[in-house]
Formats: sequence, C-alpha cells, structure tokens
Amino acid sequence: MKKKEGNIDDIQKSGDEAAYHIPALLNETIDGLNIKPDGIYVDVTYGGGGHSKEILKRLGPKGKLLGFDQDLDTIHNIVNDKRFIYVRSNFKYLKNFLLYHGIEKIDGVVADLGVSSHHFDEAERGFSFRFDGALDMRMNTSSLLTAASVLNNYEEDALANVFYLYGELHNSRKIARTIVQARAKEPIEKIFQFIEILRPYFGKEKEKKDMARVFQALRIEVNHEMDVLEDMLLQCVEIINSGGRISVLTYHSLEDRLVKNFFKSGNFEGKIEKDFYGNIIAPIRAINNKVITANTEEVERNPRARSAKLRIAEVL
Repeated sequence: MKKKEGNIDDIQKSGDEAAYHIPALLNETIDGLNIKPDGIYVDVTYGGGGHSKEILKRLGPKGKLLGFDQDLDTIHNIVNDKRFIYVRSNFKYLKNFLLYHGIEKIDGVVADLGVSSHHFDEAERGFSFRFDGALDMRMNTSSLLTAASVLNNYEEDALANVFYLYGELHNSRKIARTIVQARAKEPIEKIFQFIEILRPYFGKEKEKKDMARVFQALRIEVNHEMDVLEDMLLQCVEIINSGGRISVLTYHSLEDRLVKNFFKSGNFEGKIEKDFYGNIIAPIRAINNKVITANTEEVERNPRARSAKLRIAEVL
C-alpha cells in the first residue's frame, strides 16, 4: 500500500482522534468514494473525524460533508469547517436528517463499522472484558436497553438466539441456560461477575476469543447493529446519485457477509436476479469483487487494521 504519510501521521498526533482509533485503510476507503470537489458526502460513523478530515481535504469550496454519530463524546471532535455539518444521531435516520438539511441526493457515503478504541478503553462503557464495571455497551447512552437488561430480562430462547446469531457460539443454549440460572440467584450487573458465570464454558486457550464473541453478540443486540446497517444500506440506494459510491469497512464476518451480499445482488440474502439477457438486476454493483485488506506494513503500525475489510460499491 502506498500511503500518504501526512494522513496517518496527522491523526496519530491528534489526542481526540487517537482516543477513538487510527482509521484502517484510510486512503483506500476515501479513494473508493471517487470524490467530486463539489459533491455532497456523508460520514455515517464520524468518531474521531479521521475519515471526515480526509474527505474535506479533497472537497472544493462548494463541497459539503455531513458527519453522523450517536455517541455524545464525538462532539469534542467536531471539525471547524463551514462545509461540514455534524449530526448527533444514529445513521438509521440518514435520509430524515438529509431532508431536514434540505438535501435530497448525495454523492457518497463512508461507513467504518468497527467499535472504536475509545469505547473499549472507557471502562464505564462496558464494551471490554478487560475491566470490571457495569454491563452497559450502549453506543447511545440515552437509550434504555443495556447489556445488563438483555442478560436479566430476555427469555432463555431469546438469549440463546442472540449468542448464536451474533456471536456464532455453538454452545449458545447452554450459555443461555446458565445465565438464567445465575440471575435467579442475583441480578447480573458487573462484567467480572458475568465472566465468572461463563468461565466453565471456555477453555483457557480460547477464552479471550470466545469471550470476545459473547461481548460482540451482546453489543450487537443492545445497539441493533445489524438492523441499523440494513436500514442504512437500503437508504443509500435511494439517496445516492447514479455513479455515487459507498465505502464500507467491516470488522467481523456478520457485517461483512451482509455488505458483500448487498453489494453483489442488491439484497441481503445474496440472491442474484437476472433479466432476459442475463444481466444482473440490482440497484448497485460492487467495485471491488475481491475484498480489500491491509498489508503487513499497516497491520504492524495499526493492529486494528488486521481484521478490517473494505468493500466499495457504485449506485446505478
């Protein structure tokens, strides 16, 4: 990868951005948007502002960028640029907020779906099993559903489905049964308490990996991540001009499979429909049929990039 040295270096020097994360595949992601200087673009996962700042570098004076993020902490990272509009909201409301700002069509969307280092490093947010604290995991701290709510109130079958569908854990039913038995004695409210309940199911050699899957499943459920992603992708087809682009970075197989299917077929099942002449019927087409991943040099500099997968598509 030939990187523009200034981009990554600038981000590493910024305390606020570093508190979130160094964007993986930054140049490839923004290159994929094929930015028009006078275009209108949306960064639906603003975070530390890394992607937004790179987009603004490539926009002309008539260009416009909107940055979405539901996390209140991102307010501290807002860029001071008259071409930029900050929207503190979940990106499932993408179309609504565009209309609110008098925008019907845009030229591209970037989405970095990974959880930021900021969230993992803030013990009180409950995203990491490295720290003890409340089982929270809310991206939007104003929402009511927390990880503790899920663990203490979901029926056993519902819990099993969460861990199977979103954590791909094959012992999900045993895990769910153990949680229900444990919460009957006392509410499950703390991270280390929860880990002790599950420890018998995970051998030491795979404990971290399996626990990461458990926490991933809870986080996805608490924030309705898969449903929100589907909503956003469907809206993109409606609001992006013909020839406009979508660049999406994913970090786990569930997200990547969903994005891959949609970019390939226009639906989330990946079912290809063709017309009489054998042409694929879809409102969107993948630009890179082979997923883009980080090279060794970037992974050494930014370990988070190891699991990043970039897919780019064009709206037809």
